[in-house]
Amino acid sequence: MRATRTRRVVGAAALAAASALVLAGCSSDPLAEQYREGSGKGYIAGDGTISEYPVDERGEPIEFEGETIEGEALGSDDLAGEVVVVNFWYAGCAPCRAEAPMLQEVFEEFDGEGASFVGVNVRDQAATAASFEENFGITYPSIIDSIDGLVQYAFAGDVPPAAVPTTLVLDAEGRVAARILGQLKDASILSTIVGDLVDEAAA
Repeated sequence: MRATRTRRVVGAAALAAASALVLAGCSSDPLAEQYREGSGKGYIAGDGTISEYPVDERGEPIEFEGETIEGEALGSDDLAGEVVVVNFWYAGCAPCRAEAPMLQEVFEEFDGEGASFVGVNVRDQAATAASFEENFGITYPSIIDSIDGLVQYAFAGDVPPAAVPTTLVLDAEGRVAARILGQLKDASILSTIVGDLVDEAAA
């Protein structure tokens, strides 16, 4: 992976600063309120809010890269032209475990049909993350982002992940088109979002 030790340190510092700004600047955000209150859960639980953004309200394409659990480089350039589902997770997160089978279900539905899935593990080492994927039958790749936080930082803009789990769906141009805060409640929700964006790209 091209990131140097210095880049990792800078990235982690930048991520911390960005997270602090996001949480401090969004007083109306229930996630920020949960963070400040401190629940001791080890994660900030989203409320299941689903946000979809019209084409003219989407930001700039997101560029990211990292190293997968298997030690391979993966980034936005490798997924160019496809709808991309990006799921932020870690093994000890109960909502992450609950939604894992649904994510895999939707991945299988759209595999080879214009959409790709990428997990972003925000806390674990590769061995722990690999065990999770084996237990839940996850076959799409996940980037280990627990050391430098560079992938999280890449998304810490106008539509930050802000909670674990969070699922972001990028359109075929790499722009955030939808966000699910917290646990995915039903596979059909994500399936509909992805299907609409695949159709949009084909139009």
